[in-house]
Amino acid sequence: MISTQQDGADPIGADPISRERADLLEALGKHRYFLRFTLRDLTDEQAGLRTTASRLCLGGLVKHVAETEARWIDFALRGAPAMANDWDQWDSRFDMAAGETLAGLLEQYEQVAARTDTLVATLADLDVSHPLPEAPWFQPGASWSVRRVLLHIIGETAQHAGHADIIREGIDGAKSMG
Repeated sequence: MISTQQDGADPIGADPISRERADLLEALGKHRYFLRFTLRDLTDEQAGLRTTASRLCLGGLVKHVAETEARWIDFALRGAPAMANDWDQWDSRFDMAAGETLAGLLEQYEQVAARTDTLVATLADLDVSHPLPEAPWFQPGASWSVRRVLLHIIGETAQHAGHADIIREGIDGAKSMG
């Protein structure tokens, strides 16, 4: 069939839901790639270095991004109970603990990413929403759809990939881009 559309849209009969999911996965995949690329050729010791005034280190960023993505995907599936309040352990989420390796943290991140990608590809409806847990940073009474959760994960990943680039440059001058 030949499309008569002039606006660059897909031919008649194309599934817009599939395009949306592909776009979400492509955007998330791009930012995951940049985060992982920033960590290329590092030792575990380098991954634990803090090169800025913040607590952030590269291994801790990978750990945080993986845990954050996993928690938000759990929220997308189960709602607010998946976001249990354990703020007393918040700081440790940005550290490489004794015995943790960069390779191990990257493997955990790959497992989380695979789970998310499968969910995005197979979930029946991205409009399913849940009320957000009570927290000072959430609008009272607000709900987020799975789609909104995915957009948040994309934003978190992109933000932390940028942080990682700055930290890496402080270690050995390497950059993800430029």
